Amino acid sequence: MSGQQKMKLAVLTSGGDSAGMNAVVRSVVRAGILKGCETWIVREGYEGLVRGNVDAQNVNKDPPTIPLPLNGADADLINNLRFGDGELLLDGTGDHPGGRTLIGRYIVRVGWDDVRGWFAQGGTLIGTARSTAFRTVEGRLAAAYNLIKEGIDALVVCGGDGSLTGADVFRSEWPKLIAELRSQGKDMFLPPIARHGHLKIVGLVGSIDNDMSMTDLTIGAPTALHRICEAIDNINSTAASHSRAFVLEVMGRHCGWLALLAGVSAGADFIFIPERPPETNPWEDEMCDAIKRHRKVGKRKTIVIVAEGAHDSLLQPIRAEYVKDVLTDRLGLDTRVTTLGHTQRGGRPCAFDRILPTLQGVEAVNALLEATPEKPSYMIGIRENKITRVPLMEAVAMTRAVADAIAAKDFTKAMSLRDPEFCESLDGFFSTAALYKEKQLPESKRMRVAIMHMGAPAGGMNAATRAAVRYCIRQGHTPIAIHNGFRGLLNDNIHELSWLGVDNWTARGGSELGTNRTLPDVDLGAVAARFQEHNFHALLMIGGFEAFSALMILENGRQYYPAFHIPMVHLPATLSNNVPLTEFSLGSDTSLNALVDACDSIKQSASASRNRVFVVETQGGKCGYLATMGALATGASLVYTPEHGMNLDTLRADVRFLKRRYGLDAKGRSEGRLVIRNETASSVYTTDVVTKMFKEEGGDLFDSRSASLGHTLQGGIPSPMDRARAVRLSLKCMAFLERYHDELQKQPSKVKQAEPESAAVITIQGSTIKWVPVKDMVQHADMKNRRGKTAWWGDIKDLVEALVGRPQLT
Repeated sequence: MSGQQKMKLAVLTSGGDSAGMNAVVRSVVRAGILKGCETWIVREGYEGLVRGNVDAQNVNKDPPTIPLPLNGADADLINNLRFGDGELLLDGTGDHPGGRTLIGRYIVRVGWDDVRGWFAQGGTLIGTARSTAFRTVEGRLAAAYNLIKEGIDALVVCGGDGSLTGADVFRSEWPKLIAELRSQGKDMFLPPIARHGHLKIVGLVGSIDNDMSMTDLTIGAPTALHRICEAIDNINSTAASHSRAFVLEVMGRHCGWLALLAGVSAGADFIFIPERPPETNPWEDEMCDAIKRHRKVGKRKTIVIVAEGAHDSLLQPIRAEYVKDVLTDRLGLDTRVTTLGHTQRGGRPCAFDRILPTLQGVEAVNALLEATPEKPSYMIGIRENKITRVPLMEAVAMTRAVADAIAAKDFTKAMSLRDPEFCESLDGFFSTAALYKEKQLPESKRMRVAIMHMGAPAGGMNAATRAAVRYCIRQGHTPIAIHNGFRGLLNDNIHELSWLGVDNWTARGGSELGTNRTLPDVDLGAVAARFQEHNFHALLMIGGFEAFSALMILENGRQYYPAFHIPMVHLPATLSNNVPLTEFSLGSDTSLNALVDACDSIKQSASASRNRVFVVETQGGKCGYLATMGALATGASLVYTPEHGMNLDTLRADVRFLKRRYGLDAKGRSEGRLVIRNETASSVYTTDVVTKMFKEEGGDLFDSRSASLGHTLQGGIPSPMDRARAVRLSLKCMAFLERYHDELQKQPSKVKQAEPESAAVITIQGSTIKWVPVKDMVQHADMKNRRGKTAWWGDIKDLVEALVGRPQLT
């Protein structure tokens, strides 16, 4: 920002706390510094704005100058490394709503290292408080005075719809507030007055309820879902052991997202959410009938999830205790109630609640830099996998319209105002949880659907299979499991799956069907014979690059074998996330969380030694997705991937960076650091070689150790995000198979000819889900390296290194 006044931006967290807020603050502070801004934090939300700095004599102190041969923005970054008092939260006494006073300093300038190590912390380290004073004009006048006194003209607010509404009101009133300050003779604090004629504001949504419209996810919601599913997974074992029913109450006063996604991810029997109350009245009959059918086929456990804002169609509240009484009295079930309460808010943020806030924080800074008086305040959101900007008040208005529709008993409108994923998830829950008495399709439309796992195991494979099986049984199709891939097919290792047989599969990692990397061209004719022998009408393959390759072979084989003229679909599932075109594969989120958990523990060990660098080796094949996104989620200092490669010049620069970075650490405040290396980043510069090089070159500044995570990244319980995505995409695959099967049935000839589009891969591209014929996929595939030719995350490596200051320190 040379040649113009630096923008001074502040970030505050308001309303309830949620995991990921600390990642927002870290991202905004560091991105702001990289853009040449002066960065501040506001303690205790809007209450801190109103209170300001009683004793501001040291607040605007100049940052210490570190004599380095740097100029411009680089010098600003280095100077900012040591800026700040190092203790953002100061204990004290007083009448503050949170039980403490922050020694009169609520608006504090912070630097690069003040937000170091914040990724793994839950809640919000800068505090949050609900401010009654800010809701008054007098309070907002005080807030404006306190901001202007420090020269701050831009504000990032992370909070719920009430907090973001307050921010927009503050912005709209800004000219009047300045005029009032002038009339009070406070011009001395407005240098220059013209600079503060416009307040720039950007909102980020921090809410575990995921209740904001015009965005798929809010910050903190994925972690809250993790906490809920962990609890349900633990409860499931004791429920099955004692043949009990459990009623769980989860948060969600006006939004049922947590209850819905927990129901989908954990395999609940029944859910109650505000947007879609039970259609029958009394609802007790509907619930009891559904659970009675489940128990009749042999299910030993019952899980019912109740959102705290749940009600019936007449808006009468539905309480967990009452649900328990109904299950006990009418079905004779031994029933317990578990209220998860504030445990849903706590704990370390999951991987996505580190990645999403980081990307949104960077976008928020860019939006502030581009803001003008004519543009609206923006909310930074996400659609599928695309970071978006939407007018803040449009999102707030739509959010409140949902509550209004519910209050008016217009539940159809309430559902229409939710995002498409919410509606699809609700349909998915009904498709997979309910055991229907009657088949939905006539005999002529029913299929024999073969289901196969391919390649390495990945989290979500079993959840996707369970969803497909449950949907098949509902419709009247016959789901057929092919065990151990194409080898199992050739060995006739197949059997029909049942509704109860897949009941507990959502939380199971690995592959219940078994999987290997054998492709159908091992004996294509024999594979076709098996297809014909078992009269397969459709094929669902769940797997990674091998499944894509297998689908391509089968589609090409149609010219020789009529048995392959059936609809066939590939659902990508691989921790490597290397399937062309799609931006997410099942299992990649589970592996990212396993990587984050491991790196948090490793960094704790490294930090205990203060000056230790850990080189962490990850899986991923020739695709660097896991290493790159893992580095972003853990705050790693360096990342090595096959796409970017490694050479001696790179390693020299990296050693130089680590030396300078450790040399700049304040005495006693050095930290352990991570370097994440993909297993195939280089065949010469192996993890062992890099570790020894760092150890040798680190001298007295830092030591080095290595850790190889190996197959630990493939195992474990699938993440809720992978489970929910598995259900949603699996059901879309089933609808695809039904559509093309119907088209084949309409052909008059006995020898059916499937069109090329009937062999396709389901992909997530930006903000949409698209079907891509496998023939079209080939042009986007790097077959030699088993990955796509382009990757949406390719620039993330640069962001990882920018957020640790590598470009300025090499």
